Amino acid sequence: MGLLDEMRAARRSAGANRPRLPETDDTGMVPALLFIPDISGFTRFIEESESPQAPYLVADLLEILIEANILDLQVNEIQGDAVLFYRLGPPPTVRELVQQCRRIYLDFQNYLRLVERDTGSELGAVLAEQMLTLKIIVHYGVVSVAQIREYTKLMGRDVIVVHRLLKNNVTGSEYVLLSDGYVQTQSAEDLARSFSWTRLLHGSTFYEHLGEVGYRYAHLSPLRLLLNSPDANPALPSRGCAIKVRRAIRASAPYVLRVLTNFRLRPHWMEGASAVHYDVTKVGRLGTSYKVDVFRGQIDFQAVQRFQDDDDRLEYVEKISHFRLFPNSLLFCYLETVDLEHCLVTLEFRYGHIASRHRLVRFGQLRRMHRFLGRSLQGLAAVCEKK
Repeated sequence: MGLLDEMRAARRSAGANRPRLPETDDTGMVPALLFIPDISGFTRFIEESESPQAPYLVADLLEILIEANILDLQVNEIQGDAVLFYRLGPPPTVRELVQQCRRIYLDFQNYLRLVERDTGSELGAVLAEQMLTLKIIVHYGVVSVAQIREYTKLMGRDVIVVHRLLKNNVTGSEYVLLSDGYVQTQSAEDLARSFSWTRLLHGSTFYEHLGEVGYRYAHLSPLRLLLNSPDANPALPSRGCAIKVRRAIRASAPYVLRVLTNFRLRPHWMEGASAVHYDVTKVGRLGTSYKVDVFRGQIDFQAVQRFQDDDDRLEYVEKISHFRLFPNSLLFCYLETVDLEHCLVTLEFRYGHIASRHRLVRFGQLRRMHRFLGRSLQGLAAVCEKK
């Protein structure tokens, strides 16, 4: 065996546990959907915000893009302000694709509104002056898949095309662009039906070495009508994607808030929680993340907002990550003072979608989540009323 063969054998051995590659044709290529959501305004935001929290916000937004995945897409690369997703095999229908684009855009924008609403923070002030938004590039073609240890590398002309399409002739900063490679896999009727909420326009851009690349595009701005309004009553569910429980507690609102924000106490009142893991040096800061062992799994929480409105109602919000059944969800806690010794506490769980296609499974999960919230609120009352 020569030196080159030995090196290849060593690499194969090192990557023995890698995922199995898909079936390829005679040229070694496989069909694939390539999908890139790109944060518009990213560079200017980082340069002009002058806030040490800005990179962490961008990291949160990239995580939201990943968790909003409802098409079983795989993450190939995270490229600063964009994520390259791919899915091997036949393309999704345009209806499924539009649902994916809507989900990513709405989750992204709703999270920004949550941060912007905290007008006392540096990031909130910067976001009020600048606009971060999304453009989404979709292409369908063929790729060569190379497995390098545990990493998957996509190569080929179509990978170059989808990256070049990030620079195009479309005016505006929030839109979805479908290359002709994808458009040709769908019928004109399905395209028109799926984009009935906006206008699907024609466009093309000339790229060196690639020539003229045609595409269709649609602005995402009409979806802003579906965003959670920051002026709306936050106790109301958003488009029905919310579960809410309420209870009076014999303790003052500030005291209950202290219990809520004390990570160490979480296993004492949250249903099924047995342990909590966090960095003690970061306790009390917004943006702090912590993990809770719940039943037989683990869920990631992040404190994202503490707010007091004009009616002196306290609000505390946490983002929930790695919750398999409810990806990219939020837990809102509202505390309204009744008198010096009593307050009304509302726990509201907001979610974008339920990670199951089966209606009965979704129904069952919603019932279990409602029961979980109710028992957790009961536990919170027991802890607060012990004093």
